[in-house]
Amino acid sequence: MRKILIVASGAVLLILLPQIAALTGGEYYISFFSRVLIYAIAAVSLDLLLGFSGMVSLGHAAFVGVGAYVVGIFFYHSSEMEPLFTWPFLFQGSENGLVVLPLAVIISALFALVIGALSLRTKGMHFIMITLAFAQMIYYFFVSLEKYGGDDGLSLYSRSALPGLDLGDDVQFYYLCLGLLALFLFLCVRIVGSRFGLVLRGGCDNERRLKALGVNSYMYKLACFVIAGAGAGLAGGLLANQTEYVSPGLMHWTLSGELMVMVLIGGMGTLFGPVLGAAVFLFMEESLAMVTEHWMIYMGPFLLLVVVFAKKGLFGLIAGEEKKHG
Repeated sequence: MRKILIVASGAVLLILLPQIAALTGGEYYISFFSRVLIYAIAAVSLDLLLGFSGMVSLGHAAFVGVGAYVVGIFFYHSSEMEPLFTWPFLFQGSENGLVVLPLAVIISALFALVIGALSLRTKGMHFIMITLAFAQMIYYFFVSLEKYGGDDGLSLYSRSALPGLDLGDDVQFYYLCLGLLALFLFLCVRIVGSRFGLVLRGGCDNERRLKALGVNSYMYKLACFVIAGAGAGLAGGLLANQTEYVSPGLMHWTLSGELMVMVLIGGMGTLFGPVLGAAVFLFMEESLAMVTEHWMIYMGPFLLLVVVFAKKGLFGLIAGEEKKHG
């Protein structure tokens, strides 16, 4: 009940936040929390790998960047009236959110399928390094694309168009991000609670015993890797719309590290914890950056305290550790 109460209170606060911001004159926080919600989607997707599958990936930012570039490239070709491709049919690009956002998810999932199929043949440190290597290869590939701005990135002149919504309005865009986060969390909760999720957790605890039972853990982990990549791609597509700008920096390993820190702060293996972790991390970045450019100096000791004194992160500390039976 304590956990349900905390989640419900957080949901009510997020729903009412635009109204609270308007009453207090803090309209800036609507845009800030839109960013928090977007990073929360990416952090929750990473928590599927870290907290439930035991896969430590340092290349998760690659899928965020791919999703962002799908939106950016489609916008570029639509605004320039230049065909994106001509075979097997002519396609000019698109600004329609019903086209670019699903494509960001699908293409990121395809990238995750290829990378995961190769990376999951390794374990431990080798898995960490090969995911990092793939992410850096994708990063340098997009740096080399001079047509799309290269290292300088690509600017969008507006946000995606969705029927019945004006995403140029920060409040409407905020509620879109909130709705997609809620949908993705619901999907992840159902996945973790299903037989599929039980296999993932079983493989994380004792993969050898799982194989002795005749379960092909490789396929389950690959499916989880693809789902996580798709969630990160959705976050990337939304981030491109929020900032109206994409750059190869979204694929750099440092973003993967930041997402991992969000998961650890909020609570690994909790799903709701990474949402809190994203809010705390970005709030600390925002506030400490006004004091010093070396704000990470303060983040280090804070993360150390969380890891030492809160095994399940801040969310586990607030909601209480779940007791194991048996």
